[in-house]
Amino acid sequence: MPRATSEARLVASIAAHTSWANTENRSARTAPARRALDEKFLAEAGGDPARAEHLRKAHFQRLALKSAQSRRRAREATAAAQAAEAELDQLTGGDAA
Repeated sequence: MPRATSEARLVASIAAHTSWANTENRSARTAPARRALDEKFLAEAGGDPARAEHLRKAHFQRLALKSAQSRRRAREATAAAQAAEAELDQLTGGDAA
């Protein structure tokens, strides 16, 4: 079943790229989503635009933090994998194939 899942994902990706390639006004296409997000923050702030702006900024800073943490974890995992590979090469004399 994994093959069908990866094929379905590929088909969906192709469709998304084709759709965006056929979109002349990207800003207009995404306007309803941006408007809905702004309305969500305004509702959470009880209608206060200043508070809504702070909620919006906090939201995007949380996303930036998660992204930075994810990149750090990826760097650490890569370093650990490289260290393990180097150790394996030392143990096997470089013939780990």
